[in-house]
Amino acid sequence: MTQQDTLDLIGRYYAAFNAGDREGFLALLTDDVIHDINQGGREIGRDAFRRFLERMDRSYAEQLKDIVIMAHESGSRAAAEFIVHGTYLNTDEGLPEARGQTYILPAGAFFEVRDGKVSRISNYYNLEDWLKQVAG
Repeated sequence: MTQQDTLDLIGRYYAAFNAGDREGFLALLTDDVIHDINQGGREIGRDAFRRFLERMDRSYAEQLKDIVIMAHESGSRAAAEFIVHGTYLNTDEGLPEARGQTYILPAGAFFEVRDGKVSRISNYYNLEDWLKQVAG
C-alpha cells in the first residue's frame, strides 16, 4: 500500500465509525486484527473486536471530530489524533454510574496496516480526564 492508500483506509475507518456502520467498519480489519485497549489488555481477532464494539455501543454514543491522520511513507503504519464527543449511556463494568453525562476527550490511535486492511489498532486517551468529566 502507498502512504495515500493508508491515509484513505484510516479515513474510511473513522467515517464508518462515525456513521455507525459497524459491518463496514469491521470489514476494514484483518481477520487476526490486534486491538490494544486503552489502559487494558490486548484482544485478537475481528470477532473479539465486534464484541468490544457491541459493549461500547451499549454504554457510549460517540462521534469523533477534528480527525488528523498521518501515515508512514511505506503505508505500513499510521496514527490519528481526534476529539471524542460522547455521551455515557449505560454504566460500564467497573466505572462510575451512567446518567447521560457528556464528555469531550482528546484521543489518539496507532495502526498497522497489512494487505489493505488494519491489522493493529491501539487507542489512547486520558482515563483520569474522562473519569473527572463523568463523575462531576
